[in-house]
Amino acid sequence: MTAGSAPTENSLAEAWLERSRERLAHTELIPEAMSLGRVERIADAIAELSGLPETRLNELLRFEGGQIGFALTLDAHSISAVILDEARTIEAGSRVERMGKVLEVPVGPGLLGRVVDPLGRPLDGGKPVVAEAFHPVERPAPAIIERDLVAEQVNTGLLVVDALFTLGRGQRELIIGDRATGKTAVALDTIISQKHSDIVCVYVAVGQRATAVERVIEAVRAHGAPERCIFVVASASSAPGLQWIAPFAGMTMAEYFRDRGRHALIVIDDLTKHAATHRELALLTREPVGREAYPGDIFYLHARLLERAAKLSAELGGGSLTALPIAETDAGNLAAYIPTNLISITDGQIVLNTQLFAANHRPAVDVGLSVSRVGGKAQHPALRQVSGRIRLDYSQFLELEMFTRFGGITDTRVKTQMMRGERIRALLSQPRFTPLRPVDEIALLAALATGALDDLPLETMPELRRRLPGHLDAVVPDLMKELGGSGALDDAGRERLVAAVRTLVDDLRGGGG
Repeated sequence: MTAGSAPTENSLAEAWLERSRERLAHTELIPEAMSLGRVERIADAIAELSGLPETRLNELLRFEGGQIGFALTLDAHSISAVILDEARTIEAGSRVERMGKVLEVPVGPGLLGRVVDPLGRPLDGGKPVVAEAFHPVERPAPAIIERDLVAEQVNTGLLVVDALFTLGRGQRELIIGDRATGKTAVALDTIISQKHSDIVCVYVAVGQRATAVERVIEAVRAHGAPERCIFVVASASSAPGLQWIAPFAGMTMAEYFRDRGRHALIVIDDLTKHAATHRELALLTREPVGREAYPGDIFYLHARLLERAAKLSAELGGGSLTALPIAETDAGNLAAYIPTNLISITDGQIVLNTQLFAANHRPAVDVGLSVSRVGGKAQHPALRQVSGRIRLDYSQFLELEMFTRFGGITDTRVKTQMMRGERIRALLSQPRFTPLRPVDEIALLAALATGALDDLPLETMPELRRRLPGHLDAVVPDLMKELGGSGALDDAGRERLVAAVRTLVDDLRGGGG
């Protein structure tokens, strides 16, 4: 070829061939096995696949456009896969590939302070999560022999819960009530109360509105310790598959800390929407429906999820994972299928009442229907001493209040009982984001039991609760330090504590600010 002339077809081909030889000379050629199948049908984020006979249950699958899914049901000649990403570009005939591993999520300290989806992908605009390992979302619950007694308290900061329905580390306590009765608020206050504790918190949002989830995250950032929290979000706009795996993914992330001798708390908000998502996926994959149109395995689904919350034995590190699942009722019907399931699975329930919420009694806990089956053994010894009769006194007051609506009170003893009950109700009513320390709760209940609050006007109760922590730290700092552990309250200590509260009560009664 002469200078300045156009390159010929042969010269171009020879140049391309030379470049190709150079690339191949530096390329390591190794065999790679792939299991490929095809999409037969797809609708509503469920794909029916063929050609993958060795696929395992919950195995990850990659579609032609890069979307991720997992095998939900395995039939003799086909697989029903749930797609976890946008599925609009997947069509019948598209190629699908086995990834050779089951559904798994990242775990480790790198998740703390982050907002992620159930696959561990960041939703907060930050860098990708640095994972210490990847664990399956479906993991067996600890065996009975691997567990220990639930004997340590989780302080919720809510007097009505800590005094009457104490939550223990490793317990599963259901929060249940009608829509808009403050269920998430109770769980959120519990998370905020761990600001100065050693408990790592995991909040899992299942099918919630994005704005509601944002409010929860902002509240923790404003009042709690977000650097020790993980937010797993599968909002109402997320794919049904992501909503389905979200509680399991959150449980796996929390188990990482439990299995290393630390303590974790998981809030699942909520399992009613999770059950509806499970029903949707089950109907799309043609599973038989059961009672109230829910598939028969919905009980097993939630049972194997919540059984993973446990207090491990000392030989396994002594870590704990406490679960606070949330469920919604319709018109207070606790006997519906999903509420009945969850009540029988968990170790107790905190029931929220619509009438109490409407009457501005917050948190609107129904003390008659709520129960904690194991928490009493975990209650702070001093708190157990001073809260012995409060539930009985409050229940009697509610009955008396009902009967005395139709006539005046003339008996002095009944008047005294009514006065005490009104103060119990005022104490149990607590604003949001104002958690109490265990020592503050002990002081309030000790003062209540001795009658130190009987003459205090009801409208000053919020001010008493607000000023009490600083007052006690200044007046009886040694006693506060002693009660800050797990020590009991002797007679002398009780007298000093009540006397300290009386000085603040006298100041408030006298109009001191």
